[in-house]
Amino acid sequence: MTLTDQLKRGLDAPICLTWELTYACNLACTHCLSSSGRRDPDELSTAEALSVIDQLRAMQVFYVNLGGGEPMLRPDFFELIDYATTNGVGVKFSTNGSRINAENAARLAAMDYLDIQISLDGTDAAVNDHVRGEGSYDEAIRAMQLLQDADFGEFKISVVVTRHNVDQLDEFQNLAERFGAQLRLTRLRPSGRGADSWHELHPTQAQQRQIYEWLLAHPNTLTGDSFFHLNALGEENLPGLNLCGAGRVVCLIDPIGDVYACPFVLHDEFKAGNVRGEGGFTSVWRESDLFLDLREPEAEGACTACGMYDACQGGCMAAKFFTGIPLSEPDPECVGGHGEEWLAAANPSTLPRNTSDHSRPGAVSVSLGRR
Repeated sequence: MTLTDQLKRGLDAPICLTWELTYACNLACTHCLSSSGRRDPDELSTAEALSVIDQLRAMQVFYVNLGGGEPMLRPDFFELIDYATTNGVGVKFSTNGSRINAENAARLAAMDYLDIQISLDGTDAAVNDHVRGEGSYDEAIRAMQLLQDADFGEFKISVVVTRHNVDQLDEFQNLAERFGAQLRLTRLRPSGRGADSWHELHPTQAQQRQIYEWLLAHPNTLTGDSFFHLNALGEENLPGLNLCGAGRVVCLIDPIGDVYACPFVLHDEFKAGNVRGEGGFTSVWRESDLFLDLREPEAEGACTACGMYDACQGGCMAAKFFTGIPLSEPDPECVGGHGEEWLAAANPSTLPRNTSDHSRPGAVSVSLGRR
């Protein structure tokens, strides 16, 4: 049995667990996967969050990705990461950098088993602030400088690749080297507010090849499982997980404790349970009907019959779901063009959306005009 086949059958504990600590956010990014902005009043309490960490430790989860919203807006943020890292659960958290000051940077630099990802979507304010909001570029660069001044070490610069920043990949790499950081590229998904901006922001077919060739030339760039759909472009696979790990090796816990198969599909159809239920997160991961079903062999469809299926594994579940494409059919950004007729036939008024929207009314400060 190949490693891919083993992973498809699921593991006793997730390799990569994403935990959105809060929906509260001081920005209103137009591509926000979770439609964050307002804090949910039913957010997990500190005691409940600490209990989840205890379960992760018992399951021997190596590390957890903390996000939001803006995770540093939780008053107990430092209490939670202190508890996790001192109990053997490593933490990687994503932040827009706005809450990192000199004192916080020094405190973070003194912690073990901690990694930080600063979100940045352009190497200049014009490109970045187009999607992340006015002033967000300056805030992110300031946070990077503070981490460097505090001798934090190698943090990550996390970039959502769009058609507007594809030509800046070399500049992103130079920026990472300037700060002693590592570059991490992720794929834009049509989830949350990203459903409204995806058609304007997602890379063109020509840019998909540009990304593939750039990543082949820069194998040390982190991507996770973001771009495995591009492997159909050639004989050489990109580094990273070459399959959809939803419910098999990855999942997400949202701020109110709901557990979803995929960090990019916050929809009831992919909700497996809640950490507040009997057995907690452990029971959801190991026993939920949804996760057990996802670990079964895939249904036959156009993708499994395609000669490039072994290379691209059919692409991203989230990208298909939110563009109205059946999960057994091609990725909307299929490099062979096989998703284009599905996109053309989709009715925008009937496409699924995230189960909840925590956007602040009137808070979207960026107008997505054509660039």
